[in-house]
Amino acid sequence: MRILLSRAAHADKNFSIALGLLLILAAAEILSASFYYISRTRATNALVQSVAPAVIARPPAPATPGVIGPAVSQPAAVPSPAPSLVDRLVKEAAELRDRGDTTNALARLHEALERDPKNAGVLEEMAKTYESMQLFDRSNETWRKLQELGPSAGAAYELADRRLRLGAPTPATAAPGVAGGSLEPAASRNDVGGIPEGSTFGITEVKTTETPDPDTETNLMLRIGIKKQPHTTIDHTKVKIQVFFYDTVDDKDIKLTDADVNYEWLTPKHDWTDTNPEILSVSYLRSKNKAISSEAALSAAAAAVKVGQKGRTVKASSSAGGGERRYLGYRVLVYYNDKLQAVQAEPARLLQFFPPSESISSP
Repeated sequence: MRILLSRAAHADKNFSIALGLLLILAAAEILSASFYYISRTRATNALVQSVAPAVIARPPAPATPGVIGPAVSQPAAVPSPAPSLVDRLVKEAAELRDRGDTTNALARLHEALERDPKNAGVLEEMAKTYESMQLFDRSNETWRKLQELGPSAGAAYELADRRLRLGAPTPATAAPGVAGGSLEPAASRNDVGGIPEGSTFGITEVKTTETPDPDTETNLMLRIGIKKQPHTTIDHTKVKIQVFFYDTVDDKDIKLTDADVNYEWLTPKHDWTDTNPEILSVSYLRSKNKAISSEAALSAAAAAVKVGQKGRTVKASSSAGGGERRYLGYRVLVYYNDKLQAVQAEPARLLQFFPPSESISSP
């Protein structure tokens, strides 16, 4: 019995030793495998780090249609320079003129001109502003300054040259034709104005109405409103109104008309005893195939109206000569005590071609 127990104990001891050796060998294998994989991982990371800079440093490949590549940064946009003070003044002046504030528009332009006396844009806007005020002497003087700059001024120089040769077109007549304006008569137009500073009379209305007539080439009428300065006593015998009609001859020359001109007062008294405007009607009647008249007859065709006269018709005697005539426009001049009080023209360039006299002598 003892022998059996001794053998069993000895066998248990041997088994324990063998199991311990197996555990030691297994731990060694695990440590060895762990060390191997850790070393390999470190070597791989080191290789990637050494190669990465070279890959990043390569320039991007050119873009191929249909292939999406990495986005290439674009250079930042260069901001446009801010407009100069002169440019801002010119822009403000143009906006003011369009609103009818020509006084402040000119103030801006004069300020701009002081800063840049040879700026073509400033001179052009100033000349246009004077034209809008019908101050043609000043506008022509400004156009001449612009013309003196020469072709280096570009389009502004060409415009100045054209204005000085042909005059300024008006919105109602601007089109190809004589002196840059249309030869077609306006069907109807109202010009409402006031009394000029320092004047006794002003033109409050000029309305042109054309009446179709199969027996005439042109049949139109001007309705002219003339108003006195308030609280002013008028000697109606010293009021004189001149109405001149103009034609184009062969689409190139501008002449006083040879058409029949008639006038009559639409208001009963026309003595300006009250503040209401007095209305004068002046008609233009051109018969078909009317020949050109002599210069003396053309001068007589203007309706020179003296207050107190009844309506009458002025007929221009025809003479030999040829040329196609077409209605162009009119000038209306109002004189009091032989001094010019007010003027209205359509197209406005007629005032350039035929400047009104500041005074006249009574017949």
